[in-house]
Parts: sequence; structure tokens; C-alpha cells
Amino acid sequence: MITNRSLSSKNAERLWLFPCVLALASCTGLVEGEKKGDTGSLAANGGPTSTTGPTTTIGGGGGGGAVAGGGAPGTADGAPACAATTPVTPRAPLRRLTQFEYNNTLSDLNLDTTDLAQNLPAEDLSNGFGNDADSQSPSSELIKKYESIAETAAAQATSGAKFATTLPCSVNVTAATEVTCARSFVESFGPKALRRPLQAGESDSFMSLFQTVRAGSGSTFATSVAAIIEAIVQDPSFIYRLEFGVPVAGRTDVLRPTGSEMAARLSYMLWGTTPDDSLRAAAASGGLDTPEGVATQAAVMVADPRAKNQVRYFFDNLLPIASLNSLTRTTFPAYTSKLGALMRQETETFLEHLVFDGQGGSWASAFTANYTYVNAQLATFYGIQGVVGDQFQKVNVDPVKRLGLLSQAGVVAGTIHSEETNPVVRGGFVVRKLLCQAIPLPTGAIGAMVVVPAADANKTARQRYSAHSSNPVCHVCHTNMDPVGFAFENYDPIGQWRDQENGITIDATGTSPALGTFKGPAELGQLMSQSPDVQQCFATSWVNYGYGRTVTSNDSDACAVSSVQAKFKDAGYNVQKLLLALTQSDTFLYLPAVRE
Repeated sequence: MITNRSLSSKNAERLWLFPCVLALASCTGLVEGEKKGDTGSLAANGGPTSTTGPTTTIGGGGGGGAVAGGGAPGTADGAPACAATTPVTPRAPLRRLTQFEYNNTLSDLNLDTTDLAQNLPAEDLSNGFGNDADSQSPSSELIKKYESIAETAAAQATSGAKFATTLPCSVNVTAATEVTCARSFVESFGPKALRRPLQAGESDSFMSLFQTVRAGSGSTFATSVAAIIEAIVQDPSFIYRLEFGVPVAGRTDVLRPTGSEMAARLSYMLWGTTPDDSLRAAAASGGLDTPEGVATQAAVMVADPRAKNQVRYFFDNLLPIASLNSLTRTTFPAYTSKLGALMRQETETFLEHLVFDGQGGSWASAFTANYTYVNAQLATFYGIQGVVGDQFQKVNVDPVKRLGLLSQAGVVAGTIHSEETNPVVRGGFVVRKLLCQAIPLPTGAIGAMVVVPAADANKTARQRYSAHSSNPVCHVCHTNMDPVGFAFENYDPIGQWRDQENGITIDATGTSPALGTFKGPAELGQLMSQSPDVQQCFATSWVNYGYGRTVTSNDSDACAVSSVQAKFKDAGYNVQKLLLALTQSDTFLYLPAVRE
């Protein structure tokens, strides 16, 4: 535990800075940029603005087309007024690594592969992804957990045979070469872990810590190197994505991220982890100093297999599939934890192939695909013949009963958490997550009126739940949710097809204000694929996830959403092109110069 050791004054200052950064973020969750609502924000992104480095000129919408002047009035319908030649002044809240990013980063730095971040306090999931910078409030428990994780990771990296991998020169180190060997580690590992070049005197600071610990009773070369690792992975530059920026020619309201800062933006946006050596080299050579350079590098990264992990994580959080292996369906013995895990794998495999393997790659096609991916056990569950073995393979499906993403068993089973179907919950998932329509939960006296219809062996779920839509108090919300939910009533609580419920033929027809009239899940999927609202919602979800906060219509960055949505549409709703569009908005390419 390095905080209990005798440190040099520079290291003491470094360790003091970490809780101060945490305290600063806890005030509002913002450290720079514009206001969130009427709450205001604080005034520094970890420190003063850098005045060194190259400058960039913004011209002709070079920021990629997210293009509203700061404070520009909205249009008559409330949409932001986005002009094609005036870049916005974006917000850039201080972002902490999420548990997913933290684990990936430790793994890619060759420190740990056991997902140590699972020991951190639970993340705020208000935005569905756990990475909303405005909601990342720190706590004393969080600080203690970071310290504990740092100790564990450092000990693992310097123990036994692993130490030779962490620091090759440790194999033949002698008393005369210890300092040289340790410094080589600081100067190679430090920039990778902190995602930036070491600052003047920073290497000396870490070496002072090494020598202080090495002089202590019972210390070894390995434990002294471990102290360096502990200090680095507790550094604010490791846990937070600190951004200082460099000036932009002709502009006083925006900065451009440094090359290293842009490399981190790209790597965490597209890979969910720290920049690799190639990306760091691009940053050092100036390859990320222009929108064109960023676009070129982004295209390379989207084609890299690591992008698949990021896309999988996004869908695991957008869709109700992450907990399928822990669902219980006691009245359905066919459902097991293993089957739930296979259902999740089906959806992940289907989406991975759709996005990356040249099968159209469009979000629209996800709702109308006449195929899926199964292994032998899952094929048996679906009643599909001719599939053997544990490997997942592409199979055609009955287009009446199974068509597209929303017909997959894991999706329809994962939306409910009971032994009976619930059209309100199923419909609510589609309306909220896939159409981006806010459905407020009833509170107070109205909330007290909400009861789940009692089970009735003589009625279908549709008959029992129809009272919601007929009740004037409930009508507005349930008119949007219930009809969509009724479309899935042919799927029982574990996602198997049924034609009847309680001996009554299921009526899966409905009319959605947002989608139109349909009969059954296949027709609903067709309408989803044709809906501009569905496509725009998907783009918005990626904006919120990729930029690490919820962008609202009153936000200065609202034009980034419009820009990304327009490019997504122009690309035929191709998901890979959507990822590239995220890197070309002014919100991604620039920082605000003025800290409030």
C-alpha cells in the first residue's frame, strides 16, 4: 500500500491530487464545458489549458458537420439550428474509465486478466451503459477499491514468471543495474498506462518512489517495481481521461485534443480500451491532428477485431440479454442457465456477423433477417433440424414465427422477469430502447393504482392487460407500449412459439402510434426496419454511449446527434459507417476553451 510508505514530496503531491480530482468531480459530475440544465458546472478539466503544441484551423465544416453555433436558437419545432459552416462549442465532462474499460485496460497493459473491476462499487446505469460522465460520482469506497486493485494488479505483474514478461530486464538484474532497469520500465510502461508522454520530472518522481521503497526493510526489486505500478494505476491520468487540448487557429472558444488525447478518444470509443502502440505512434507523428487523419485511423480501427468487443458490449447493454443465464423459469424446466447463455450467444453472434461480415451491415436489416445462428442445443429448442455440435452456425428460420432480432428467444425472454408474459414490459422495452420514447414511471396516487393483472386461467394476457389502455389515467402511455407488447404474445416466457394461451387463440395484432398497424411479430419487425425513428434512435444511443453522456435537445452538442443521424441515413443505416460518423462530429473532434 504505497500511501503508507515514505514518499518523496513529488509523489506525495501526486497521491494527494487523486482524491482532489475525485472531490472535484463529485460536485456535479462535470469539470468543464456548458451547463447541464440549470445546475452549472465547475471550471477545470484537471488543470490549466495547455498553450503548447500545434494549432488547427477549422473551416468549411471541417469538424465533420455537427454544426450549430454556440447558443444558436432552435428551429420552430425545437430542433437545434445547425449551420453547415459554424462548428459548435462542445461539452467535454471529465470521464472516468468504466469497469469494462478498466478491465480491458489492465488486460492490454499485461497487468491482469481476472476482471478486477468487478470489485468496484456498482455503476450508475441511468443511461443504460454505466458511462454517463455526468453521473460518475466518486466515493471513499471507490478510492479504497482502486487502491486495493492497484496492489493486486501490481503484485500479480511482479510475481514469479510473470515478472519477466512485465519487465524483461528483471531476469538478469543486479544491484548495479536495478536503477537502470527500473527506469526503463517507467519510461516504457508509464506513457502507455497514462496514455500520454511523461511530463518533465515525472520519471524522476516515480524513480524516487522506487528508491524509497527499495531502501525499506524487507523490500525486493520486484516489490519496489510493484510500488511504481501501484502509483501509476492510481494516477488521475490512468483512472480519468484528462484532456487539456491545444489552441485552434482563429478560434478562442474551442481547443483541439492533443494527439495523445485523441488517441484515447478513439481507442475507448471504438475498442473500449487503451491506445495500442500503433495508435500512439499515429498520435506522436501528428496523424491525429486533423479530422481527415482521425477518419483514416478510425477506419482502420473499425476493421480491427477489437471493434467487435466494443460492439458486443454495446448490444449487451442495449438489449435485455446480459442476464439470461441467471433468469429463473421454474414452471418451464426446458429453460436452464446454460440455455440462457446460449441465447445470449445467439444474439451476439447474429449481430456480430450482421455488422462486420458483409451481410448488409444495416440496423434496419436486423429486424427482417430470415436467419439466425444456433448450435445443436439451441436448434433443438427452436425445433430446427440438421444442426449438430457446439459450434454456432447460420440457419434459416420460419419467417412467420421468427424474423429478425426481436424474434430471438433471448430478446423476448430477457425483457420479462416473471413466470408469465407481460406485454407492457415487452412493449415498453421496444418503445424506450429502440424508439427512444420516454415513458415516465407512474408515481404518487397514480403509481399506487398500478397493479399487475391477476393470473386468470380463462383469459389471455391481452385480455387481462387491455384494461390499461381503456383507463383514461393510463391511456396515454399504454397506447404506445401495449400494442407493441401484444405482438410478442406468440412467444411464451422462455421465447418458444405458441398459437394459444389457456386454450384461446392468441391475438397478436396491434396499432402503434409510432409504427402503424401490424399482425404478429414478423410484421412488427418489418415496420421497425422501415421506421426512421428506429434508425435515428439507434444512432442516438450510440452517440450517448460513445460520448459518455446523455445528449439532450437543449444541449450544445445536440447538433452532433443530427449530424451523426444524417450520415447514418446517407450510409443506408450501415452500423460500421455509423461508428465512423461518431468520430467526425465537432463534439468528438474539439474541446471547449472556456471552463465554467
